[in-house]
Amino acid sequence: MGRDKSPIYAFAPVEMGFMFRRAHVVMCLSHGRQAALQEPAKDDQPMPNFRPKYISFDCYGTLTRFRMTEMATAFMADRIDAEKLPAFCKDWSAYRFDQVMGDWQPYQEVIRNSLRRTCKKWGVAYNEADADAVYNTVPTWGPHDDVVGGLSKIGDKIPLVILSNAMNDQIHHNVGMLGAPFHAVYTAQMAQAYKPRMQAFEYMFDQLGANPEDMMHVSSSFRYDQNTATDLHFGCRVFVGRGHEPSNPFYRDVEIPHIGCLPAVVGL
Repeated sequence: MGRDKSPIYAFAPVEMGFMFRRAHVVMCLSHGRQAALQEPAKDDQPMPNFRPKYISFDCYGTLTRFRMTEMATAFMADRIDAEKLPAFCKDWSAYRFDQVMGDWQPYQEVIRNSLRRTCKKWGVAYNEADADAVYNTVPTWGPHDDVVGGLSKIGDKIPLVILSNAMNDQIHHNVGMLGAPFHAVYTAQMAQAYKPRMQAFEYMFDQLGANPEDMMHVSSSFRYDQNTATDLHFGCRVFVGRGHEPSNPFYRDVEIPHIGCLPAVVGL
């Protein structure tokens, strides 16, 4: 993983807590880093202090280190020149996204079909054993270094929820490494739909008996999470700048560089 070069976005302190300012930074002290003060834009309106009933999270990529590119770089090295591998991995990511937009299918088939389509585009041999090796390795992936410390400060105060594009028999292995108690863990298999489809989020709302306006959603992906969270009117959308997607101020209320900053966003 390269050095995180994303900006640090957070919130402005006010008399009774915190007041979010959309798309602007004030401070975030964590791991010895501090952001410079920025003035809010003239048309930027302060958001009221928000304490969610639930905080929902994307898992893979946001909390759990997502290692698809790392693995593809290794198993495609005998078929694609090293300088072209990043472009291949980017295409595979796009095909995975396209693969989840239709009817639900097991995640193993998502990986297989998306990799097969990518190999066809590139004119290289498809090896199903590569796809299956990725699928079988997913439960072993651990969290980003900042996750355990950040979540441990919140989990006993605000109920934490995971909504993941995952299979039931895989996700709990990953969640067990996050170092915090989770109120609920929901998967695409349960919802019979993958994010970014609204059906996945609606399943979570129904199970919790909650409204999106009362919730905060945390993700490092606009494509899979925050664009839909915007359309569903979540009370607050927190984007984690992991570096695999560019920031978009129109689809997030707060941006943080890592989960270590999240406790301060909810006033802890």
